[in-house]
Amino acid sequence: MNAKRLFLSSLLIGLLVASAAGCAKKTTDAMPAAPTKVEISDKDGDWQNNKAPESRSLSEDEMRAAQRAEAQQAVGNMIFFAFDSFELTPESRTVLTSKADVLKKYSLFNIIIEGNCDERGTSEYNLALGERRAKVAQQFLSQLGIADSRMTIVSYGKERPLEQGHDEAVWSKNRRDEFKIQN
Repeated sequence: MNAKRLFLSSLLIGLLVASAAGCAKKTTDAMPAAPTKVEISDKDGDWQNNKAPESRSLSEDEMRAAQRAEAQQAVGNMIFFAFDSFELTPESRTVLTSKADVLKKYSLFNIIIEGNCDERGTSEYNLALGERRAKVAQQFLSQLGIADSRMTIVSYGKERPLEQGHDEAVWSKNRRDEFKIQN
């Protein structure tokens, strides 16, 4: 029974935090016509002060916020590239495959793929390289069944470094694609 209380408490706290963080409302044709509600209660327990909590319905917005937070966490892993390359590594392919699974599960969400480079090279060259890096990730996800219409690519070139510095340890972290759930 303690595990049940802990689970329900964690679920409620997570949903409240997700809804407090806020997210843009977005309607799509794929959303259900009527709000879906989930009843949460602990009829057997005595959570606080020996009282059983009342049932609470989660609104569609709260459910969507929780799903959005879960999806962002799952697609948030970055992929990295070798110097002057936009070739996917075996590790990158594994990460992208797990992203495709999440995107299939949460078909209402779209993503932005952001291509980035290290500080070496001209701004123009790095913008083009960042775009090629984002496109190769998009193409791989497309081959795994994610519609191109659900993905937007953008290149930041060398304008948004993850870390500052002038050595290979830093540069290797800045040569990346980032993935974000689109608002």
